[in-house]
Amino acid sequence: MKLLVSALFLLITSIASFAQNSPAVASGQSRILAAAERVNVYLPLIKGRKVGIFANQTSMVGNIHLVDTLRKLGVDIRVIFGPEHGFRGTADAGEKVGNYIDEKTGIPVVSLYGNKRRPSSEDVKDADILIFDIQDVGVRFYTFISSLEEFMEAAFEMGKPLMILDRPNPNGFYVDGPVLDKKYRSFVGMQPVPIVYGMTIAEYAFMIAGEKWLSEKANARYDYYKNHAQNSADTPFHFQVIKCGNYTHKSKYVLPVRPSPNLPGIQSIYLYPSTCFFEGTVLSEGRGTNKQFQVFGHPSLPKNLYSFTPAPNEGAKSSKLYGQLCYGWDLSGTPEEVLDKVNNKVQLQWLIQAYKLFPQKDSFFILPKSGKTEESFFNKLAGNNDLWQQIRSGKGEEEIRKSWEPQLSEFKAIRKKYLLYEDFE
Repeated sequence: MKLLVSALFLLITSIASFAQNSPAVASGQSRILAAAERVNVYLPLIKGRKVGIFANQTSMVGNIHLVDTLRKLGVDIRVIFGPEHGFRGTADAGEKVGNYIDEKTGIPVVSLYGNKRRPSSEDVKDADILIFDIQDVGVRFYTFISSLEEFMEAAFEMGKPLMILDRPNPNGFYVDGPVLDKKYRSFVGMQPVPIVYGMTIAEYAFMIAGEKWLSEKANARYDYYKNHAQNSADTPFHFQVIKCGNYTHKSKYVLPVRPSPNLPGIQSIYLYPSTCFFEGTVLSEGRGTNKQFQVFGHPSLPKNLYSFTPAPNEGAKSSKLYGQLCYGWDLSGTPEEVLDKVNNKVQLQWLIQAYKLFPQKDSFFILPKSGKTEESFFNKLAGNNDLWQQIRSGKGEEEIRKSWEPQLSEFKAIRKKYLLYEDFE
């Protein structure tokens, strides 16, 4: 026990030292704490239990990975689960990562991306409790919320206790975009939420459970737990969230670790809700550059525009237009400059401008082999079959925005029920 207390003291001291070097602390503000850093809160709840952890390279406690942190504190980790890009976060977007043994820890790693998106009973047979700790960026088509949903559903159905270590949302200060039509449900959009939903990953988890958006069996388990947990000190299944510290939805949180290979910094994260649309078009969205989702273009666009040439790099070994000189837009700048460009909205102006200037409009949107636009990846990103038609018919941004109501207002009312932190309005 003395060894455990000593290790915990050293860890908290390390986190405090890390905090002193952060800009927020230097300016006299309280540093925002991810839940994983609040070790003294959740360690007593998992100590002595066998643990399964869903994590990636963002699952940090100060400058030490959560898995390494818990192992030093004597926590028995039996299995690690990894999402898109893998447990260490180096795989390409969409790349299939198989199961393996983590070299650093010797712990089995089970990939939950590709054909297998949820743990099996065999995967979790040795775990008493499951933990989810992955940094989200607050955008519907960023697949970690889909991974969360699949993980939650499996845990609920199997009756495995689940703890979510919450993390701040770097795009958590606004809500905007079309609400997904469930006809276009896919792994890049599973629920009727807008592109930017303004919730932390734990708030989102409470919403999909509370709105009964999970399977019938998972919903029933959650309902039973809610109705009986207060009356029993020994409920076998439980769902628990550890909150962030010093966070509100007015916060501008800058991630200390890039969340995936193609979101290298906060500027890309701010622009991602607006520029990811280009993934569904023939234009480069900046993969293969060092300004992913900050630049976009195509060889056919006017040559007086900004120019760049995509090339293979880490996290984007193959993508569109590699080795070809592209012309388009550069939206990069300081974080403050990029925030001003975004202006708390999913910006459509860049998509509209690119379409207007593109000479071969019939080939602007990438169509599937079936040739049906409604089955296109663009529609999966948009969450509907309307946006591409609105762009092609020449509708303006404000007119398109009006079409997002009343679904957007209805979502905002649902969202309010599940907030754990002070809202931005």
